[in-house]
Amino acid sequence: MKVRHAEDEFNGAVGVGIAETSADVRVAKHSCEKRADTAGTTGCRDRSAFHGHVPRTDVAGCQNCTVEQLRVRKPRHRSGSWPRTRSLNAPSPVQQFGPCGRIMKNSAMVITVQDPASQRLTWYKNPLSVLVIKKVRDMSVLPPFIQLVRWLIQEKSMIVFVEHSVMEDTMLTSNSGFMEIREKLKSFQDGKDDLTDKIDFIICLGGDGTLLYASLLFQKSVPPIMAFHLGSLGFLTPFKFDNFQQQVTNVLEGHAALTLRSRLRCIIVRKNEDKEKPPLNLLVLNEVVIDRGPSPYLSNIDLFLDGKHITSVQGDGLIVSTPTGSTAYAVAAGASMIHPSVPAIMVTPICPHSLSFRPIVVPAGVELKLASNYIHLFSTINMCSGPDN
Repeated sequence: MKVRHAEDEFNGAVGVGIAETSADVRVAKHSCEKRADTAGTTGCRDRSAFHGHVPRTDVAGCQNCTVEQLRVRKPRHRSGSWPRTRSLNAPSPVQQFGPCGRIMKNSAMVITVQDPASQRLTWYKNPLSVLVIKKVRDMSVLPPFIQLVRWLIQEKSMIVFVEHSVMEDTMLTSNSGFMEIREKLKSFQDGKDDLTDKIDFIICLGGDGTLLYASLLFQKSVPPIMAFHLGSLGFLTPFKFDNFQQQVTNVLEGHAALTLRSRLRCIIVRKNEDKEKPPLNLLVLNEVVIDRGPSPYLSNIDLFLDGKHITSVQGDGLIVSTPTGSTAYAVAAGASMIHPSVPAIMVTPICPHSLSFRPIVVPAGVELKLASNYIHLFSTINMCSGPDN
């Protein structure tokens, strides 16, 4: 099985940012043209300042040189704008190592650091369609669901999509308020209908499992997800339903912050599988778990990073998680919690038969390969907790 870092997706979804340099500083022009790091230099006594190539502002120790100009330009604070103007595709900061060393530009470098606080949502055209997903088999979610759907249709004139099972839910069909708007709803069937170009954004009513299920529905680009906390766990559901009208209006008008979350691409290849049949290829938001399943024996798993063997794990299994999944199964297995904006992949053993094996954190751009020759090994793809949670 291979695990790769996948593309970005919006607010309940994925992605990495990496920050630009924040201050625009015009550094001093130093009058000394001789380099202090050259053998035999006599023109400059301060060997710590590389004048002429990498200007320094801390040149007080140089007795033969003077600073002609030093001007620091601070970011402007304009009305109605953020002090730091950055884009989601910000250029990589220039990295210098000494007076001559610099990172060579490579077309394979696709990750850029960005301040998570600067990520904002904008629309290049007005959103018209919304997918509303509610927590299943929960009576307490029905009144907020009906209230939200009616408001979106009557007040915002939006096209509302719901699951096909919602249209046939007996708890809803017996509600007169739902029957008034039922004919105006559009439904879809999971696994049969393609929603890729039909949904502008998603609203979830429930817990973390509801949002994870929404991510599962979109195996390519994921629309922005707005999650209201009406379930048990709320790591991924920051919105309260009390003032949903104002919060949804802010999103529709493009006045909302974004949290980008990364997903893992999981490719499952079986040894004796038909080669003409394409392998199972999935994008997961939380984690990928390989465990021994119902077998009473320990599992032995070989871990490879970019084709190189790293270690072999003997135990109940192995968890490969995203920063979002670090607060789920991984943290219960003894791993650390990682901020969702950190571009990383965490590898955590499940009850390892070792005294020294600890969770491993690797960069987000690597390819991990997990292999086992044991027939009793049972693999589980933990894409999400499912719509039942």
